[in-house]
Amino acid sequence: MLELATNREFRSINQSYSSVFCPNRLSVGLVVPIESYSQGSVPTMAHHIERIQLAEELGFSAVWLRDVPFNVPSFGDAGQTYDPFVYLGLLAGQTKRIALGVASIILPLRHPAHVAKAAATVDVLSGGRLLLGVASGDRAEEYPALNQPFAERGTQFRESFDYIRQMGENTPAFDNNFGRLGNSMDMLPKPFAEKLPMLITGSSRQDPEWIAQNGDGWIIYPHSLAVQSQIIRDWQTRVAAFGDVAKPVMQPLYIDLTEDPETPPRPIHLGFQLGTKHLRSYLKSLEQIGMNHVALNLRFNKANTEETLKRLANDILPEFTS
Repeated sequence: MLELATNREFRSINQSYSSVFCPNRLSVGLVVPIESYSQGSVPTMAHHIERIQLAEELGFSAVWLRDVPFNVPSFGDAGQTYDPFVYLGLLAGQTKRIALGVASIILPLRHPAHVAKAAATVDVLSGGRLLLGVASGDRAEEYPALNQPFAERGTQFRESFDYIRQMGENTPAFDNNFGRLGNSMDMLPKPFAEKLPMLITGSSRQDPEWIAQNGDGWIIYPHSLAVQSQIIRDWQTRVAAFGDVAKPVMQPLYIDLTEDPETPPRPIHLGFQLGTKHLRSYLKSLEQIGMNHVALNLRFNKANTEETLKRLANDILPEFTS
């Protein structure tokens, strides 16, 4: 079944989409904030720019921000605390090559005109380095704060997605619950290249076929290798039914990297405590089942952050660099 991906290339959308996602290859990125904060929900954000610049220097393919508008106690993670689009704008000027991803913008909680404008701006200012993850959202507490109906987030997600796509066209025209636009107006800037690469997170309350047809990629959650393999095979089959172009799949992975490279894996939240030898083997297994990118999250990492990044760069990245 993996021949579905082997014989088909990914579409070239922008610089980062092409550098991060390669058929039959896995690349490695990092979730921001790049620090340990296991004892609370709010990171310090200390040395945050320096660590992202170090990640770029060491050869990580991407950094991934999150959209966490409110510090929700039940969620227990405030993300990078800064607004993702403002932060992406800063990173566009503080980095040169690394892909700038966001996983993921909660579309029902933002007007799609603002998302389209902000995302295209980041894409242009960074020279085509934006990867736009999008989601319907799962933190029910945030919806009343913005006077939005949680139960209708699936419909709102789909209409927002369509709105953003139309805004990237040269003569956008549409009519949905977010607004109406005829061809007498336009929005600038347009995306740096063909369009904004939009990756859909989880189900986002949509049919799997809709995701395969409309998304430029899929962000899924960690599962056992057997389950993940079946999920990826099903994804590749659905994508193949809609055309000749393959589409990538990616996931996050929490790690607590030990100093001893031989430390065997011990499960932690959505990941493992382990040494580099076993991490390398696990990532190779993900690559073999068709995973195209893994974003490592160091929230539960106990070792020094800079030393961890260097250990990953020395022991892991050479195996996963095109």
